[in-house]
Amino acid sequence: MSTLRIVLGDQLTRSLSSLRDYEPGDTVLMMEVLEEASYVRHHKQKLTLVFSAMRHFAEDLRRDGMSVDYVTLDDPANTGSFTTELERAAARLAPSRIVVTEPGEYRVRQMMDTWGAEIRNDDRFFATPASFAAWAGARKQLRMEFFYRDMRRLSGLLMDGDEPEGGQWNFDQDNRKALPKDVLPPKRQRFEPDAITRGVMTMVAERFGGHFGDLEPFGWAVTRTDALEALSHFITACLPNFGDYQDAMRQGNAFLFHSILSPYLNIGLLTPREICDAAEAAWRSGDAPLNAVEGFIRQILGWREYVRGLYWLKMPGYAETNALAAHRALPGFYWTGKTEMNCLAQSIGDTMRHAYAHHIQRLMVTGNFALLAGLDPKEVQQWYLLVYADAYEWVELPNTHGMALFADGGIMASKPYAASGAYINRMSNYCAGCAYRPDVKLGPKACPFNYLYWDFLMRNEQALKTNPRMAMPYRTLAKMDEAKKTEITAEARAFLDNL
Repeated sequence: MSTLRIVLGDQLTRSLSSLRDYEPGDTVLMMEVLEEASYVRHHKQKLTLVFSAMRHFAEDLRRDGMSVDYVTLDDPANTGSFTTELERAAARLAPSRIVVTEPGEYRVRQMMDTWGAEIRNDDRFFATPASFAAWAGARKQLRMEFFYRDMRRLSGLLMDGDEPEGGQWNFDQDNRKALPKDVLPPKRQRFEPDAITRGVMTMVAERFGGHFGDLEPFGWAVTRTDALEALSHFITACLPNFGDYQDAMRQGNAFLFHSILSPYLNIGLLTPREICDAAEAAWRSGDAPLNAVEGFIRQILGWREYVRGLYWLKMPGYAETNALAAHRALPGFYWTGKTEMNCLAQSIGDTMRHAYAHHIQRLMVTGNFALLAGLDPKEVQQWYLLVYADAYEWVELPNTHGMALFADGGIMASKPYAASGAYINRMSNYCAGCAYRPDVKLGPKACPFNYLYWDFLMRNEQALKTNPRMAMPYRTLAKMDEAKKTEITAEARAFLDNL
């Protein structure tokens, strides 16, 4: 009796449920398929990261004595999809059963349900879709903060008995500082591509050369060993200052004090528990302050687990939401970074160069513009899914639709994350190098975020004016002179029509 055990490209974890009871005579099937590489035009660095990490993981399994059937993308016999490659493998190997770990994405689960396989839970997460659904129950509001508190209690992270360490659950108010000029972020650790990675880079350049982003310089970790080194570097060099400056932005420095561990976490080279344990240990040893450690753990134990639960609870209909009836096409500068709005040029440029931008760039620059401009959620969602090395639909879709665009009508966020140019000026040095001025409200030198913000409020007044958290801006809007409103609308329309 032999078992065919399938490992997908975002399941590169030795303790994966489908590998746990491997026995001699079993075979591990790993597949690089065109369908997954091209259903959106993924950033070239993301493709390189995933394929190289898969190949390294296969070699690790072989060194552990496992039999691995590995199908490369450039194999002439490769049929290009998970389902047809599984059929080919079953014909070759004639297994008595097929075992797989549940996938991260709804569309892959639909495929998987046709395979006749034993589908096991993905227990690398703290919560299961079923436990999240039980938590959601009949709640009218599914706020992350309350879910996060329950996850703290269940996990024991940063807990003192039944109470949170430090006497409060959330230190977010301490984590919103702009980055002073004299604070220099550490040089970030990057990893030189080895022969396997160089081979993948050649293949990606040849087959996906028209995809978004730069292929060089590639410096992501592609092995478990290097991912652990990246974790250690973050804990020692960056975590102590992460909390204070996690919302800051600085031109010419894409990473600041952020962990840049999400690409490794989302493909399985690192697990959420070990990352959170490492951060908590740094606080308990006195090497990092509580506000930094709590803020970091909240991103994983809170947001990451929450968005996964919400995704599986609300799919497939969640992807179709468009609560603010936004239909404007995505502007061309999202693909090129060529715009006179320096904050957008810098954030998109960082994304092109690194397949990465940190959460404030994603939410309050590219996301804020998409919200204010009324860009079509499906186009925005596709862009976010393809440009980042850490993007998979289960984590990207709720963050884009719910947080950035408010397209779900408030299921995820209690209000739209809309902001004028003042916020970006306060949290970055982008405005100093911009053609527009954040302190000018109207006219040719006005920051477009300024008049787009008020135009957004006017366009969506019927949908948003009863939201308690929007009461203050709508009170200000109500006092605004009608002539000024007309001027704002005209400037916003002219700007948007010229996109």
